[in-house]
Amino acid sequence: MKKYLSTIFILLTIANVGCKNLDVYPSDAISTETLVTSTAGLTNALNGSYALMKDHIAFNGTTDLNNMYLRQFYQLSDFASDDIVCGQVTTDPFFYSFNLSHSPTQNNTRYFWYVSYKIISGVNTVISAVEKSDVQDAAKQQLLGECYFLRAFCHFNLVRLFAKPYSVDPASPGIVLRTNLTDESTKARSSVAEVYASVIADAEKAASLMTQSRGVQYASKEAAWSLLSRVNLYKEDNQKAIDYADQVIGSGRFSLSTASTYPTLFANAQTSTETIFCVAFTQVDDYGKAGSIASMIYSDGNSGWGEEYASSSLRNVMSKHPEDVRWSYIVPLKDESGNMQKKNGIEIYYISKFSFQDGSPTLSSPVMFRLSEMYLNKAEAEAKMGNTAAALTDVDMIRKNRGLEASLYNGTLPSGYTVLDAVLEERRIEMAFEGHRTYDVYRNKRSLNKAYWGYHLAGLKETDIDLTKTPAGYANLSVSYTSPRIIYFLPVDETLSNPLAAQNP
Repeated sequence: MKKYLSTIFILLTIANVGCKNLDVYPSDAISTETLVTSTAGLTNALNGSYALMKDHIAFNGTTDLNNMYLRQFYQLSDFASDDIVCGQVTTDPFFYSFNLSHSPTQNNTRYFWYVSYKIISGVNTVISAVEKSDVQDAAKQQLLGECYFLRAFCHFNLVRLFAKPYSVDPASPGIVLRTNLTDESTKARSSVAEVYASVIADAEKAASLMTQSRGVQYASKEAAWSLLSRVNLYKEDNQKAIDYADQVIGSGRFSLSTASTYPTLFANAQTSTETIFCVAFTQVDDYGKAGSIASMIYSDGNSGWGEEYASSSLRNVMSKHPEDVRWSYIVPLKDESGNMQKKNGIEIYYISKFSFQDGSPTLSSPVMFRLSEMYLNKAEAEAKMGNTAAALTDVDMIRKNRGLEASLYNGTLPSGYTVLDAVLEERRIEMAFEGHRTYDVYRNKRSLNKAYWGYHLAGLKETDIDLTKTPAGYANLSVSYTSPRIIYFLPVDETLSNPLAAQNP
């Protein structure tokens, strides 16, 4: 019987991957016996799974510095949104996110799928080994809970990228669930609803197991609650989204960044009072221009390609409040006379949310969950339950900490807004460039309005179009939640090796 991955191979692989950045045993010291009997051995193996989110690992026999789990996740998510504009034609496969010309053979989705299941397989190995052990002390339970969290987190990111939103069609094909080591290599996709149920079950188990805090660079029960709040919001189980958000808020472990500290939140993610869970990068992990998350969206002239910018669409939404401290992460490029610089007719507004850890323009520890999202999850759920006052109060919690004390809603909606409009607008500004925008639009059955010049308009030049007129005939100017291209094709590697995994249309 052919299994989908060898247990020993996974153990050795995750140990080797983790050695570069983490204080771990050498790979030849890891065995199933050591893993079961030693907390240090378990920690070592688990650290390897965390490292897979940030390391460049070999895929199809080569190591491409552009291939990294987090880099691909942000590009596949945000580059398809209306928050980032494409500044030029490129041969990098992230271009397909802008112009929606997806392909089963594009390298970024293939790598992301591969490394996601590599992480899942690694934690499945740890889970299997630990659950066979008779010794279940608090330290091991904590590490076991972190494994369940990582499995839930990876499955959820996969289903967001490769399957329709739950709110659109929960019965539609989701992804291939891998929750044990005895799976056959050929396995059909579970439905979206089944994937969500698995994610929720794993996250709930994770929260019940984790009783210790190892720092925000590792999973915790609060991180599991945060994931549960997010997943239930996507599922439109609104009361549960609120309840889990309240558990995080009520934990007392976190506080919102203020207007004075917010501009350095992301550079200091590991020590920010707002960070619930981040992937910790160190100076050793500063990939610079070659493959950092920041490389395509920021440049100081010496580092980063800086070819993608904050869109005019997002900046127009933010223009009502120039005092908003969230502008600090949108950096205009001006000449010595103060004139805005352009590239291919597009004003250059760099994005610095993934820059300036330890002063480096290409280094950060990306934040996966933070307290602001919990208030926004609550606000959206409350809006959908008809609790306008509660929703606006939660939105105001964010606004008063972003320099907008004089512009709070105070329970009153602006003319022309619904409460959901107000919440989603705040969510867009607050969570910009953090991998949320496309999912927030499509799961709410809305369209992305990309009526601005950029290279998402495939085959056109700026002089070819008039954006003041109807978008009819301009591909990718408006993207409906019903479009099949809001999600990606399954990678060709999966459909060839697993014929039971039906391809997306």
